[in-house]
Amino acid sequence: MKLRTGIAALFLLALFSAAAQEKPDALKLYRQGRELEAKNRMADAVVIYNEAIEVCKQDLVVNPRNMDAYTIYGWALVRMEKYSEAVTICQEALKITSDHRVVETLGEAYFYLKDYKESLKNMERYIDAAPRGERISTAYFFVGEIYRLNRSFNRAEIAYTAAVYLEPAMSLWWYRLATVRENVGDREGAATAYQRALRLRPDYKEASDGLKRVTV
Repeated sequence: MKLRTGIAALFLLALFSAAAQEKPDALKLYRQGRELEAKNRMADAVVIYNEAIEVCKQDLVVNPRNMDAYTIYGWALVRMEKYSEAVTICQEALKITSDHRVVETLGEAYFYLKDYKESLKNMERYIDAAPRGERISTAYFFVGEIYRLNRSFNRAEIAYTAAVYLEPAMSLWWYRLATVRENVGDREGAATAYQRALRLRPDYKEASDGLKRVTV
């Protein structure tokens, strides 16, 4: 009798383990979506992002304080350009606790909604909370974008410089740095930044045109 009970328990444990292994992983789905997006398969990526969101919703039913689920939920919404929904989800999450990943996502969502004041506030909050965070270089880039759009070129130059220092392989970021340096009259610094952009992307026409302007 004990043997049968033991076998039954092992069988149930195996079933539960298999079910756990089969459960979709929201982060894996999100990363699959990013891979599809990188291949210009946005329609397919949206399908996967929506699957990731559904998993997040299920996870939040089980644990309403699951910040990983809130984080991935917000990321997926931003990738699908559902910025207002992303703001709502991030605000709900931040009522529970101040998770720096959610703060940065909220900053991005506000940026694309052109609410630059709220975007800047959240990006600076992220930078203060997570100076070595995974999205720190991106946060500095967005800060640079906000200051550039507000024509605060000196502040934008500082933010872009931090962004390219942390992640030097982004041609757009070097181009943006070059443009603000050009705007403040730093032709030599602008030329260096334009050259770095062209080194990463030789067909970057805007960078090539900029380089010609500052080296004539």
